[in-house]
This record gives sequence, C-alpha cells and structure tokens, in this order.
Amino acid sequence: MFDSDCTQCSRLADFLVKVKNDYPDYHAAPVAPFGDPDAKVLVVGLAPGMHGANATGRPFTGDYAGILLYETLYRYGFSTAAESISADDGLQLKNCRITNAVKCLPPQNKPVGSEINQCNSLLKAELEALPDKPVIIALGSIAHNAVLKAVGLKQSAFKFGHNQLHELPDGQRLIDSYHCSRYNTQTKRLTPEMFHAVFERAKEII
Repeated sequence: MFDSDCTQCSRLADFLVKVKNDYPDYHAAPVAPFGDPDAKVLVVGLAPGMHGANATGRPFTGDYAGILLYETLYRYGFSTAAESISADDGLQLKNCRITNAVKCLPPQNKPVGSEINQCNSLLKAELEALPDKPVIIALGSIAHNAVLKAVGLKQSAFKFGHNQLHELPDGQRLIDSYHCSRYNTQTKRLTPEMFHAVFERAKEII
C-alpha cells in the first residue's frame, strides 16, 4: 500500500528533508498515483520532478514534462482539462491513471537501482488492482523495466522502443514511449506527433 510517510530509502528521505527546508511550501514527500482507480490505461513515469510533482503532490503537475502529457490526455479523452496546474485545480482523469516507478524525488532526477526496486512492490500492487487487460504506457526505459519487473518478466524479453507494443503473458499490453521531458522534446527526440501516436494506439486498444 502507498505510504505518504515512507522513508525506506535513506538517500531519498534525507534529500526530501533538505528540499522541504529549502522550499517549505513544497509537497516534498512520496507522490501518490493520480486518476481513475478502475482505469484501463496506466501511465508510468520515472519519478517526481523537483518543481513539478514534488512541489504540487500530483504526478506531472507543475513541470515542463506535464505540459505535453496533459495536453495529450485531453486530446484523446483521458482528461477533463488540457493543463494540470495544481493538485486542487479540479482536473480529473477519465479511464486513466498516472503513477511513477519511484514515488520520491531523487537527486539529479536519477534514482539508483535499490530505490527503483524498493518502490517496485507498489507498482506491482497498482498493476494488480487494475481491471483485466489494461494498457500500460511506459515513459522511458526505466519505467519500461520497472513494469516488466513488477509483472515478473525479464527485461531482456521485451526491448524498449518508442511506440512499441508488447503483449504481456497475462493479457496486459505495454506500450513504450520516450519520456516527455524537456530535453527529449526540445531536441526533437520526441515530437508531439510521436507522443500523440502512442496515446492514439492506446485509445484504439481499449
């Protein structure tokens, strides 16, 4: 079960204490999943961003990566608004849920393996709580690998690739996407059209 007071990863817990001292108004704690608990689409990111989810307490809210994500969710009918401003802005997700492979802000946005593994049981529980045969969208290779681990599959069995569809043994479908980070979008590694194609595919499947 999600624990908003979790301090199992000492490096992350210590870092959050420092962040809270520097930014007293920030959430600066584990960030819970957001959206429809019975969703047919689960979006899995990497970890909260310093001035995004770590500040607001809602995944991909308040940072650059959330701009393209929420615009795309709205375009394909998964969100009631195209912009996520704050945790109390009234936005709701429809048949969609967002979570992260790591629930706490890591230094330099880089979690270590033990931290990813520590949170994996939470991701496993989230996946098991979804309806039969959901579509999972993994934003980036770390999220992709975390999903495979959570469902008991070897990473070598399914190679990450943008807009690659993986049929998992239990009937779940995994679609990979490059992460909608500032770096990826500004370098054109990920264009809006490429990102839209992933969610259009998910929409068609469900």
